[in-house]
Amino acid sequence: MLKAENIRKSYGALQVLKGVDFSVSTGEVVAIVGASGAGKSTLLHILGTLDKPDAGSVVIHDTSVFSQSEPALAAFRNKQIGFVFQFHNLLPEFSLLENVMIPGMIAGTESARLRSEATRLLTLLGLKDRLHHKPSELSGGEQQRTAVARALINAPALVLADEPSGNLDSKTAGELHNLFFQLRKEMGQTFIIVTHNREFAAMTDRVVEMKDGLIING
Repeated sequence: MLKAENIRKSYGALQVLKGVDFSVSTGEVVAIVGASGAGKSTLLHILGTLDKPDAGSVVIHDTSVFSQSEPALAAFRNKQIGFVFQFHNLLPEFSLLENVMIPGMIAGTESARLRSEATRLLTLLGLKDRLHHKPSELSGGEQQRTAVARALINAPALVLADEPSGNLDSKTAGELHNLFFQLRKEMGQTFIIVTHNREFAAMTDRVVEMKDGLIING
């Protein structure tokens, strides 16, 4: 469902990605591991169309994503790709329900349907009694589960996560990791997850290891 070929990216004189080929199948949960500076997050951002490569192509569901206009690319990203980052990036002035609804509002989804879907996702993630709480009233794990619900609100085909449990204690991190597999089973999403957590990586369908801007394993 995703195929990237010969991805190259430099920032000034620093060559971060040196010709990466990568693919993932529908419903797969893939972990990308490697030392800091290996290029993991840069690759993830390019796969998610948040950044553009200097060379190479990314095809998602037969769409060559970077051949689209900027408005078309933004619309594609909004509907087809969900993001979960190390820092949950929830808007503090809005309730959980409102935070989760924001990507759907951008997509133009009808308000009542959007509210119903946001409520369903938050309930699925164990936050039924927190719908109208502000992020500051929640634990770190609850905030990150809210971020997962937000990533899923437009039913994206692909979910990208960058160190999603990096700021969580080991118990909460384990719960979040198990959640990804539950969601794959129930909703059929494909997950690509950058992580330093080798125990979690070992749980995934495939581990891809990066070093010095190249994939060396997986």
